[in-house]
Amino acid sequence: MDTGTHIVMGFALGGLATLDPVVANDPVTQYAVLAGVVAGSQAPDIDTILKLRNNAVYIRNHRGATHSIPAVLLWPLLIAGGVYLLFPESNLLHLWLWTQLAVFLHVFVDIFNAYGTQALRPFSSKWVALGVINTFDPFIFFIHVAGLILWGIGFNPGYTFIVIYLILIGYYILRFQMQGAVKSAVKRLIPDAEEIIIAPTIRFNQWRIAVKSDTHFYVARGYRRSVTILDKYKRVPVPESKLFEAAKQNDNLAAFLHFSPVYRWEVAEYDDCYEVKFIDLRYRNNGHYPFVAVVQLDLDHNVIGSYTGWIFSEQKLRKKLQLGVRPPQL
Repeated sequence: MDTGTHIVMGFALGGLATLDPVVANDPVTQYAVLAGVVAGSQAPDIDTILKLRNNAVYIRNHRGATHSIPAVLLWPLLIAGGVYLLFPESNLLHLWLWTQLAVFLHVFVDIFNAYGTQALRPFSSKWVALGVINTFDPFIFFIHVAGLILWGIGFNPGYTFIVIYLILIGYYILRFQMQGAVKSAVKRLIPDAEEIIIAPTIRFNQWRIAVKSDTHFYVARGYRRSVTILDKYKRVPVPESKLFEAAKQNDNLAAFLHFSPVYRWEVAEYDDCYEVKFIDLRYRNNGHYPFVAVVQLDLDHNVIGSYTGWIFSEQKLRKKLQLGVRPPQL
């Protein structure tokens, strides 16, 4: 989920914690638990600072180690210990328990996004991504905000957020049913589909779809129970050549291939260099595929420029590569 949703979920857990008699009857513990759950709801996303290095490092590591099983166990100990130093009269056990719940819920709700997490590490490096909830879901965010407002005007926070979370359980079930209906429609439309990737969007009834068959990639849009194919590409294996082997050694392309399960590739040859481009097919937006990896190599297959990330114009891509805009290939 996005940072804002994790923040409101943290405060919501602080309200829910008032149902705990130990927390409810001790104002110091209440403040400590609120600090612990808000911090715990944010802690796994500390790896966002990796963006300061470069996109390749961020893509390879975001929602990885910081969302792993050891991290889920370690974060509450660190946070509860730190908060306890500020509130030494609070109940440490209950502070830790609620902080543990906050960290667990952060990782748990992230697996419902299309991005997913490596929540099973160290036992498996597989990305767990159920793809039923958008990274920012307006309903989830604003129902939490509504609960916080009700708390602010005097409603019992514990009972308020119990009701809200019961509603959210129903909402998640509904989203799974909607995704299932879209998947069934894809299977009817593309009977030879080998792999179907369905991702939610910020629009409640709209879904992004990428499909692999034995011979083609399909890019489609789902709306309610209907599916429309937008693009179709023949599946062409990545060549086993010196050019592509050299490109794959580049950190940006390696990060892209680590993250992207469905993509196509292009190669262009210019007078003084080659350009290898990989395009993720999951994020089509207004006819454009913004998530790419590009590697430029000289005629001896030495990398002279590369980039991976979100790009919405050719000019910005060239700026990222720190090379001039090349003329279109004839």
